[in-house]
Amino acid sequence: MSSFLQIKIYRQKFIAYVIFVLTIGIALGILTCAMLLNQWVGDARIEATNAFAGVENELQYDADRIEAYMQRIYSNHSLMDDVHSYSSSSVEGYLTSRLQNSQFSQPLVSFPEDIKTYLYSWAQGEITQISLHTNQYGNVVRFTDNGNTSFMFGLPNTDEAFHDTLLKGFVYRKKLSDPTVGSQEFGELRFLVSSDQIFKSIQTYRFGKAAAVSASGDIYLIGNEQDQELKELSRMAAANGQSHGFISKGLFKHIFFVTFPSTKFNFKFVSIVDLSMLIRQHARMLLTIFLIIITTMISVLLLIVYNMRDDARFLHRIIQSIGRVKTANFTPNRPARYRRNEYGMIARELDDMIQQLDKHIRNEYLLKLKQQETEMKALQHQINPHFLYNTLEVIRSTALVNQDRDTADAIATLGALYREIVKKENIISIASELELLQKYLEIMEFKYPERFYYQVNVEPALLSIPTVKFWMQPLAENFFIHGFIASKELNLYVVNGWEAEDHYVLEFVDNGRGIHEERLNTVRSTLSSHDDTSSKSIGLRNVNTRLHFFYGNSYSIKIENNEEAGVKISVRISKEVIEHVQADDCG
Repeated sequence: MSSFLQIKIYRQKFIAYVIFVLTIGIALGILTCAMLLNQWVGDARIEATNAFAGVENELQYDADRIEAYMQRIYSNHSLMDDVHSYSSSSVEGYLTSRLQNSQFSQPLVSFPEDIKTYLYSWAQGEITQISLHTNQYGNVVRFTDNGNTSFMFGLPNTDEAFHDTLLKGFVYRKKLSDPTVGSQEFGELRFLVSSDQIFKSIQTYRFGKAAAVSASGDIYLIGNEQDQELKELSRMAAANGQSHGFISKGLFKHIFFVTFPSTKFNFKFVSIVDLSMLIRQHARMLLTIFLIIITTMISVLLLIVYNMRDDARFLHRIIQSIGRVKTANFTPNRPARYRRNEYGMIARELDDMIQQLDKHIRNEYLLKLKQQETEMKALQHQINPHFLYNTLEVIRSTALVNQDRDTADAIATLGALYREIVKKENIISIASELELLQKYLEIMEFKYPERFYYQVNVEPALLSIPTVKFWMQPLAENFFIHGFIASKELNLYVVNGWEAEDHYVLEFVDNGRGIHEERLNTVRSTLSSHDDTSSKSIGLRNVNTRLHFFYGNSYSIKIENNEEAGVKISVRISKEVIEHVQADDCG
């Protein structure tokens, strides 16, 4: 690890990677825990919803049972008479009234016994007290947990036994009227449904801690009778006014609550979920997630260290190679195992470059030695062109003295052509190259009078294009060697040049002999593959090589037979490469 930490860029990258991985890991951990916590709270909320629905259903079942029993009272005259008798203020009064209203032909009906049979047992013990009230007092039938019955008569309506409180239960009130006397109300039945029995049926739900809070402030703790903190939290949740929310009880204690208002009675069902307790209950799962995230972060960091270490090793090799080049040390370096990435490619290419540079320097050194030797020989023969110029001038003067003007012009043209050829400039314009070609064609006109003619039709846009010197003359020379027909009266050589949209075209056309198809295919294959060894057309091969070297891939040459007679050679040069060449000349 220390190898790449010594490099500043990798040290900064490693620190950035560590911060990034830690940030992502912590964010994922927090997000995962938040999602799980939200799911657990949602599960508790669903359980609380189901529990509240169970309470509401139980209350509705009891209401339906009571309503059904009221219908039983109104449909049974004997039972209605016994209810009238039970409204007496004492046991004696009740028994006396029963006997007076009884008939020997019908069995006696007992209101308390009927309640026990059809209501208490039917409701499975949830209805624990039934009281019959007049304007001043009430008579009570109470059932114990084991189903035993107790009676109280003549209790004032203000007695504590009749106080409505959530701790005792829920009271259903039903008015009593006698249809036989014009439906006049003569009392009220109150049915007390036990809170213990109602809420006992939902204790199997996993909704955390729960309580019922009445509008008057009574609080019934479901399964937690002595939990004073739960009372306080339930009161706060009921007073909050929202259906759900959070209550903060310090920095590390947050409470989630959900409330459900009852549609049957004036109370709220409150479910309390302690988030810290919820986290402790699922601590093992959270610890597993934490360990997975830690392991993943360590694995990612180790992978980063592995990659950065190898990259740093190749960077050291690159720096070492550059140092060797600066000190002119081109000896081969020890072989390395290159990775298939950009650093490996750079290191491999740099090693190859050093080897090629070593070969190039050695070859260039030898070439310089040979060039110096050639220059020495050239200096020795420098007098030869001047001797040839002077000789040609003497011959031309002799022809003029003898009044042979055509011979003199031919010798002058040959001298001018030779003078242009031996000049040191290798890069000239198309216009200058055309002048050289015209001098050669003029000499050929002198050689073949009345049998050879030429035309040059080149647009002015092509004349300033830079090109290499002396490549058009070999093309024309090929015509005179292979295509010229001496017995033919008219041998024509035409040069055309024009500008297209994105390129220039130079076309060299003759009317001589064509090329056999097999030979033409061989020439084309040689030109397209730049194969110099297999070509017998030395002039055409040299022209193609020199133009391709100068213009690159933006140049092409095409050779084909004319339909009538002769050969057509087309040279195409891209405008883009001309712009680069002109820019280089300007530079």
